Amino acid sequence: MPTEHCMWSQVSVFGGFFISFHLNYIVAIPLALVFMGLIGAAIYRFVLIRVRGMATSEIIATYALGLAILEFLRWRGFRGMTYTLPVFIEGSITIGRIPVDLQRIVVVGLGIVVVTFMWLFTHFNKTGLALRGMAQDEHAAMMLGIDSDRMATIAMGMGSALAGLSAIALLPLGNIVVEAGYNVLILSIAVCIVGGLGSWVGAIIASFMIGFLQIITVAYIQSHFHMVVALLAIIITLILRPSGLFGRQKELEERV
Repeated sequence: MPTEHCMWSQVSVFGGFFISFHLNYIVAIPLALVFMGLIGAAIYRFVLIRVRGMATSEIIATYALGLAILEFLRWRGFRGMTYTLPVFIEGSITIGRIPVDLQRIVVVGLGIVVVTFMWLFTHFNKTGLALRGMAQDEHAAMMLGIDSDRMATIAMGMGSALAGLSAIALLPLGNIVVEAGYNVLILSIAVCIVGGLGSWVGAIIASFMIGFLQIITVAYIQSHFHMVVALLAIIITLILRPSGLFGRQKELEERV
């Protein structure tokens, strides 16, 4: 959801919030992740549960929440080098004559660890299996006694915490820029539309497509045109294939 996709700009603030109280970095990180997980769960329990099952309403609600959070951060002045995080490992290595920061290697390794953990969790843990069941056939899962609202709350909390983890890993490479959150919201909508609602495969493929196209645009045209790629992707998809590449929804009105 769009809110989850923009969580990186929020959790970095909360990570900095805990660290600003002179907590140990190792202690501040899990506190920030738990806090973000609780926020994600609260968003579902108090907002999304009321519009669950209505894809357009869910996207509008989370998009509005994302905008509200970004404006709150702007109002409180959370931006600039004051709010950043130290790198996990300093230094760099050379790969094929290209210097690569060790922090970027950590990010890649962390991504592999998270994907492996999530695969194991959804294949060998009862809660993970219940989440898979809900994703495959919600009605059948409910007939077997699975609490759909409880699973949705867990999923939203875990998603928010994972978005926070990505923020903690990536923020050392830069600093908080509230305005970047608006780009994240636009990109999240573009990924949903191009990939198709209800398809995680489509979301992954759309993310790679839009990401590589943006890199090519920055390299061969100009950097300030990189967001045009996402907007053009939305327009072209709505014209040629309104349901997206792998979308399960067929009605144009369910597109945002």
